[in-house]
Amino acid sequence: MTRLGVAWVACWLGSLGALAAPGTGESPADAALRRYFAGETSRLEERARAGLERLARGGDERERLRQELLDMLGLWPMPERTPLQAVVAGKVEGDGFVVERLQFQSMPGLYVTGNLYRPAGAVGRLPGVLYVCGHAAVRTNGVSCGNKTAYQHHGMWFARHGYVCLTIDTLQLGEIEGDHHGTHRLGQWWWNSRGYTPAGVETWNGIRALDYLESRADVDAGRIGMTGRSGGGSYTWTTAAIDERVRVAAPVAGITDLRNHVVDGVVEGHCDCMYFVNTHQWDFAMKAALVAPRPLLIVNTDADTIFPLDGVQRVHAQVRRVYEALGAVDRLGLVIAPGPHRDTQDLQVPVFRWFNRHLKGEEPLIGEAAVRRLDPMALRVFGDLPEDQRNTTAQEWFGSAEGRGGIVGEGVARLRSLRERVFGGWPDEGSTGRMEKVEDRKVGSRRLRTWTFESQSDVPLRLDLVTAEDRPPGTLVLRVLDPRAAGVWAVRQLGDGWGRGEFEGEDATAWAFLAPRGIGEGGWSGDERKQVQIRRRFMLLGQTLDGMRIWDIRRGLAVLREVAPELARVELAAEGAMGVNALYAALFEPGVAGLDLQEWPASMREGPDYLNVGQVLDYPAAIEWARARGVAVRIGGR
Repeated sequence: MTRLGVAWVACWLGSLGALAAPGTGESPADAALRRYFAGETSRLEERARAGLERLARGGDERERLRQELLDMLGLWPMPERTPLQAVVAGKVEGDGFVVERLQFQSMPGLYVTGNLYRPAGAVGRLPGVLYVCGHAAVRTNGVSCGNKTAYQHHGMWFARHGYVCLTIDTLQLGEIEGDHHGTHRLGQWWWNSRGYTPAGVETWNGIRALDYLESRADVDAGRIGMTGRSGGGSYTWTTAAIDERVRVAAPVAGITDLRNHVVDGVVEGHCDCMYFVNTHQWDFAMKAALVAPRPLLIVNTDADTIFPLDGVQRVHAQVRRVYEALGAVDRLGLVIAPGPHRDTQDLQVPVFRWFNRHLKGEEPLIGEAAVRRLDPMALRVFGDLPEDQRNTTAQEWFGSAEGRGGIVGEGVARLRSLRERVFGGWPDEGSTGRMEKVEDRKVGSRRLRTWTFESQSDVPLRLDLVTAEDRPPGTLVLRVLDPRAAGVWAVRQLGDGWGRGEFEGEDATAWAFLAPRGIGEGGWSGDERKQVQIRRRFMLLGQTLDGMRIWDIRRGLAVLREVAPELARVELAAEGAMGVNALYAALFEPGVAGLDLQEWPASMREGPDYLNVGQVLDYPAAIEWARARGVAVRIGGR
């Protein structure tokens, strides 16, 4: 095979970031990306509307959608409910309430620390509330007390008014501090490849917290509600969507729609715990509607920048149609209070009233505010953290690929599994975009032809083809360019001497050059942080940037087959992450005879990310399969 040196590629295109569209300050590449995200969001919105209509009609749609949600959280098949091993470390007495400092293990080694508030002197079974917390770092002398202590006033209010309320820490900000920020700020894109999201951990911990509440002699298992704000609002949505033991839900500032997140950029204000891995390409109203027809109060403020009002209202309108169809519109409420993203009385009071109405059948006036009364250290559960804790490594093992059965099927079945679970964000097979030849000229004894084509709507790419007119047709090498290949393509200056020496004696008679989306003239403006948030937008659409670059390579090969059918033997050459993209493209393109893959990443953690690929066909298995199919694969390390 022919290895194309970077010196010869020298790449072809500089960024057009400085060439802004007239009067907008926006480059053509940025404008195209903005239109792409808007179009893909509209596509998923349409899918969601169809799903909501089916849900409203009843049948088995609810269970199918729940299974999809569990799958996207890393919870399908549902993990074993192992013994909780609950331990009450101590008690704190307050004015009219008692706090139990407790911990349990939702899985062996996955510790959940919490505070359980109950009325002092109460007898019999009382309604229960699971309160899940938003992001709040509470530390004393460098020791984490857990974000449960920042929300203590909610537990106290519920206990002083006849409820048993369990408030639990989150993975990120609990007493044992794990991570919520894999793609947000840690560069751990392999979370996508594993199909991992901390939202799955938080949901599972919520499910097991319901198990614990059910086990208590002072809780009426038929009257359990769930609430929380911000991140806790999000976990309330997800847990209540899955577990019908949540009889009443009141998520606060925990949801908005995909349009807000992707098109309006709200994703930039959220860490990974807010999102499922969008394998099935949902809009967020889908999980909201799964709470129907149980009592649901949607609560938000009108100036919340990370849960904007317009998106909240759109979610409510979609969910309302489901409640109407189920004859339960009286069980759906919407509260919009004034103010920013904050825990205020304007939000708290309607939630308290909602639980009184639907869990106790009462409508008393709320005459007492929820206030903090205890020092956070008094509510801390652990002295020393347990040595067997697995919280800090949850991203390594939770919802592991091994639990999904590994590689699925052979041949067509394997490709189908890849297509559905890993590359579900690709357009329909056979879809084509516009193509136009823009250049045809001689460079010495070579012929240079250039086409522009659409890989997808609003994804314009360029393909250069150089053929040696003094040799008969033979092997075509398609060089897939990576971000380092920037500047002006060297062939335009090298004239008749192009290729001599470097390719002397090789059997290649044609060379093509393709830069997938986001590279060269298609590069997007912005610093590294902005590029991270662009990648996360792809993720929310059920795609990844590199997964869509594989589609670009496939489209480039389709263009070559159309414009140069005489070049029967095709090889791909690429480096680093782009080499991995070329490998997976070759699995879907039977005409690829060889792969020259240099600077191969040491593991999936260093390579490109594709949703769930570790559950279906990881890098080594993909290489093995390509070779088994007759593709000559040459691998070069760093």
